[in-house]
Amino acid sequence: MKKTSLKKPPVALQKRPQNYPHFLESVVSLLEAARRSSARAVNSIMTVTYWEIGRRIFEVEQKGKSRAEYGQRLISRLSDDLTSKFGRGFSERNLEQMRAFYANFSSSIPQALPAELGRAHFPLSWTHYVSLLTVENPQARAFYHAEALREGWSSRQLERQINTQFFERTALSRNKVKMLTEGAKATPQDALTPEEEIKDPFVLEFLNLKDEYSETELEDALVQHLETFLMELGGDFTFVGRQKRLRLDDEWFRVDLVFFHRTLRCLILIDLKIGKFVHADAGQMHMYLNYAKEHWTRPGENPPVGLILCAKKGESVAKYSLEGLSNKVLAAQYRTTLPQPNQIVEELEKTQTLLEHRKKFKKKPSKEI
Repeated sequence: MKKTSLKKPPVALQKRPQNYPHFLESVVSLLEAARRSSARAVNSIMTVTYWEIGRRIFEVEQKGKSRAEYGQRLISRLSDDLTSKFGRGFSERNLEQMRAFYANFSSSIPQALPAELGRAHFPLSWTHYVSLLTVENPQARAFYHAEALREGWSSRQLERQINTQFFERTALSRNKVKMLTEGAKATPQDALTPEEEIKDPFVLEFLNLKDEYSETELEDALVQHLETFLMELGGDFTFVGRQKRLRLDDEWFRVDLVFFHRTLRCLILIDLKIGKFVHADAGQMHMYLNYAKEHWTRPGENPPVGLILCAKKGESVAKYSLEGLSNKVLAAQYRTTLPQPNQIVEELEKTQTLLEHRKKFKKKPSKEI
């Protein structure tokens, strides 16, 4: 009696089902829908929670004799306590926004007890409401709120409409119906992918999750290599963070790499640009340094220094930004202690060439067996 062979058929004979593309598409759609639902569920809970925090701040404030002074002291102390316990997301500005959220949208949700927070919900996300709170004109704010609900605007579309003064343009238009119909149409840039919904900065902040990613594979690879390169230069560089996020007003920014230099006793902020150096890059770094000096620098440390890297093929640039230094002696010490810009440029170009070569090599089609 012959034994039954248990060997798998050759790879060439393991054909995909004829309807596999349709099957794959259905699974992808299922996962994308699940990810969107997860992000929206978290955002809904976050929005209601922030409304409730805002309500409690507002009501406690009203009991103070000097409301303005008492309210500011309350928010300041609450910010310190919540930040020490829960991490990011509870700056004084954020708490003030929660209070303003309750004050401006208190009629949008029934008075909810803590036990009922899971059942209550807002029709828009917290990101939507943060944008709406930037609109000072109550009529304009109500208009954007209504249109976002009626047209189902994404948070990105709402921000674009506010920035382009859609309310004012509609008010001045002779044919308001046409303006509302045509002007409210979404653009491809308004769409949010499931990944973008999950990585919404406010969601990550609410869950106290890390947010470390780069927009391109090349940029990500260069940042990783620069991190290793600087750490191997002699031991003065201590790694602090990668893609470190900061918030200015209601806009989010990321600093690619942050180190602490032990000899100079200061933070080193590194920003990588894939392209040509422009004056706006220096202005942005100056803004980062001002923020880092106020929020990230500890007592006894020197002011931070910025390093702008522009990795344009054949024309790479490394430029130190030393704004805000207290004296010329300190600036001179920075220049003599830090790696020379041409040394960094050389490493940057060498790494970029190597990465591009590897990328081309991977793209070569392999021979079928």
